[in-house]
Amino acid sequence: MNRWPIAALALIGLLFVPQAATPASAQNAQVRNAQAQNALEDVFKKTLDDLLGGGKKRGNGQERAEKVPGSKAEIDLTFAPLVREAAPSVVNVFTAKVVQARRSPFEGDPFFERFFGKNSPFGAPQQRRKMQNSLGSGVIISQDGFVLTNNHVISDADEVKVVLNDGSEYEAEVMLKDEKSDLAVLKIAEEGQFEPIGIADSDEVAVGDLVLAIGNPFGVGQTVTSGIVSAVARSRVGITDFDFFIQTDAAINPGNSGGALINMRGELIGINTAIYSRSGGSHGIGFAIPSNMARVVMRSVESGADSVTRPWLGVDTQEVTAEIAESLGMKRPGGVLVASVYPGGPADKAGLKPGDVIIGINKKILQNNDALAYRLDTIGIGGEAELVVVSGSDRKVVNLRLQEAPETVPRRETLLDPETVLGGATIANLSPAVAQEVGISSRDTGVVVLSVKRGTRAEANGVRKGDIVLAINGVEVDTVREIERITARESRGGWQVVLERAGRKLAFERNGRFFRQYRL
Repeated sequence: MNRWPIAALALIGLLFVPQAATPASAQNAQVRNAQAQNALEDVFKKTLDDLLGGGKKRGNGQERAEKVPGSKAEIDLTFAPLVREAAPSVVNVFTAKVVQARRSPFEGDPFFERFFGKNSPFGAPQQRRKMQNSLGSGVIISQDGFVLTNNHVISDADEVKVVLNDGSEYEAEVMLKDEKSDLAVLKIAEEGQFEPIGIADSDEVAVGDLVLAIGNPFGVGQTVTSGIVSAVARSRVGITDFDFFIQTDAAINPGNSGGALINMRGELIGINTAIYSRSGGSHGIGFAIPSNMARVVMRSVESGADSVTRPWLGVDTQEVTAEIAESLGMKRPGGVLVASVYPGGPADKAGLKPGDVIIGINKKILQNNDALAYRLDTIGIGGEAELVVVSGSDRKVVNLRLQEAPETVPRRETLLDPETVLGGATIANLSPAVAQEVGISSRDTGVVVLSVKRGTRAEANGVRKGDIVLAINGVEVDTVREIERITARESRGGWQVVLERAGRKLAFERNGRFFRQYRL
């Protein structure tokens, strides 16, 4: 998987710039501004010190020095015991997709279909064949055979096979797929006692820690590579909806996806997922999903769910850019700005307001939206979240219990008739729950596109997942039923559909082969 390097935001404090004194009362204004500036800086300094544990650095120089090898015997230490401990828990994952084979090279030609088609006396029977289409790795997480892997390894598979380190093969069933985190859980079909891996707290991982990556690169068989943690909380990578990764220089190659990244205790700290590469091989920049995110998916399976339900704050947020930081009086960007608050939601009840800046959650500093989504996910529904918020010149701590987004109206999920102008699109009535699933702002009214099938009229007309249908041929629409009724009619003058996409309005017109799309 090719990934282009993305610059990450540094972890920074939030400071305010001093205000200029007015000419009329320069001396008094200077005193007032100096006092205000000192007060604001104290608020942020105290907040960041608290989040960092009173300003004490974790692991001083003396503590680190004690861990440096002090003798030749220590330098000659081997990773073999760790590998022996963890390797039996790492498996190879093979998938196959069943495809329909063509009966003849003339299939689809009207003339030859007449004589050699499936309904003709000379037609060949339809054939099915298996095509191996994916190869990856996985990690056993329970004695009864649950296996954690990447969603992209098994997403299109019809059959999944798991091969253990000792060479034994088992059929496996897909229990849960989570596209947002790119994680999936398999269950080995046969009963038995399997060797699960120990799972560490990935929040304790630090830059410089030694790690091992175990997987099946290029299908050559189980392979172990070593390296260090190059970065933690790496975001803006563009791999999944939750960009929050452990970065390592341990060699990770195609086929390693879904494999284990372990610490020096042989515990799982991450699921190897992607690399940055221009050639397809390792360049020393690999990314692993933290084990704490894997716990979220595991919790869902243990509860019997077939999908992951995520916490909902009831706010729309945006990152504090340099321009926003300047407008708020900050010296540097950082934290998450509350842009809007859903009425009656958890954040509204807790007293959050537009313009507030969330800079910490459960003693962890927030750098951006990716960090907020990750932290909420790992706390989970029903958990307690302590938000550190800067509101104007004040600091406050907001405590709230996380809950799932409500489905305020029935979603009525519907695949539209393929012969209509939006044919091939699956739509649903909007609610906070549906909006969260799609990744748009919470709202109670409107109709959103959940998915678009390939090769359909909706795709040809430029409709995308997440689009909100506002109007059709000048008639505003608010429900799935209205869209079904309007699109079922014949329109001699063609069609005009108005959509909302990422907060902007656009429209397309379709009349036979004539098509145009434009912004409003």
